[in-house]
Amino acid sequence: MLIVFHAPNHTLTSGALQIRTWVILLLILAYCYFWFQYSPQTFPQLPTLTKPKLETQNVTKKGVEGLVEANNTFALNLYKTLINKSNSNIFYSPYSMSSALAMTYEGAKGQTAGEISQVLGFPKLEELRSNFTVIYNEINKTNKEYKLNTGNALWVQKDYQLLPEYLSNVAKYYGGKATNLDFVKETEKSRVTINTYIEKQTNDKIKDLIPRDLLTASTSLVLTNAIYFKGEWIWQFNEKETKNEDFNISLLRKIKAPLMHLSNKETYFKYAETSEMQAIELPYQGDDLSMLIILPKNNLQDTEKKLSINKLNEWKSLMKDEKVEQIYLPKFKFDTKYSMVAALKNMGMKAAFSSQADFSGINGSKNLYISDVIHQAFVQVDEQGTEAAAATAIMVSLGSAMNVPKPKPIIFRADHPFIFLIQQKQTGNILFIGRVIDPTL
Repeated sequence: MLIVFHAPNHTLTSGALQIRTWVILLLILAYCYFWFQYSPQTFPQLPTLTKPKLETQNVTKKGVEGLVEANNTFALNLYKTLINKSNSNIFYSPYSMSSALAMTYEGAKGQTAGEISQVLGFPKLEELRSNFTVIYNEINKTNKEYKLNTGNALWVQKDYQLLPEYLSNVAKYYGGKATNLDFVKETEKSRVTINTYIEKQTNDKIKDLIPRDLLTASTSLVLTNAIYFKGEWIWQFNEKETKNEDFNISLLRKIKAPLMHLSNKETYFKYAETSEMQAIELPYQGDDLSMLIILPKNNLQDTEKKLSINKLNEWKSLMKDEKVEQIYLPKFKFDTKYSMVAALKNMGMKAAFSSQADFSGINGSKNLYISDVIHQAFVQVDEQGTEAAAATAIMVSLGSAMNVPKPKPIIFRADHPFIFLIQQKQTGNILFIGRVIDPTL
């Protein structure tokens, strides 16, 4: 996620040889000019992932659980906002957005801070900081059987002064180091620098996060978060059993899509079924993360209308170990990109994007406002597992369901639109969430 702030040959004759030599020299000079202008080697030292200092005095189990609940509530509220403007696939990382917005919250005051807190469900800063650090460090832990990392960064106009306390807190609690760029004289080079960093952090899955002409001479600060995940299923699908079969986008429209198949006789999966949906949890190697799939029995829109944090928790509470003998899931791969300004405004975060914004905790004055919030995500699901990535950039500028009898054997066949999320199993923290309308897009 990105948040932008603004403030205001030897047989030739000697003559031919000389011409060829000059042409070669000119080509070399042109190449060197391009290289030294835009090669990452000449960019400012890019920030590396850092482990924030853990301040344990304000860390509690209840605090971490509360922050997870806030992130998941934001995830579902944003989901319901996005589906009002889209009839297609959706995918994003609520954690990435929360991380980037947490850094803006650190410098927000008054109404601006209150609206961010309400939309994101953030507690007071003293509680947010330490509990956020616990989740951040858990994501970036080492010695795991999957790849999962996240990182925050600040990109500051080189002559623009931020409050030392703000810079210290962002580095200490969110791992966000500041890098100076020149948005005024080297706007394009600055854009390429940030995009290069995001590509590196997401294994080249998130490219061109910041489009051309989005950064301007009035850009004072850009805050970014990147998150990357790659994991293999504990129980993988057999590639030989993947076949093109009907996927029913609606009652009137069906397409052919590659449907993976897992025939299971021994293994138990977390599973729940009600009169309105089936839900199954597919764990990844290491058993820290899983994909939760919610498959409506009727149409997706009916399930989406009921979707809330309470409903999700209710469905989860119904899940228990079951022998699901046949699992069908489409392969899919798609990218998404959003400007989140309208969505965040609709959810109640308005002051931050207006002249009423108060980010005086960042620079000591009230002349900053958020000009854009860009979020881009990638997901690929196949027989081996899942790869997912997302990035957010914020630009700051001047100026109860009843159980029904289960069929025997239990069959989970995702051959129509469904909701899915990738979560940390222990806490239930939603890292990614989306829906599949058409797996072939």
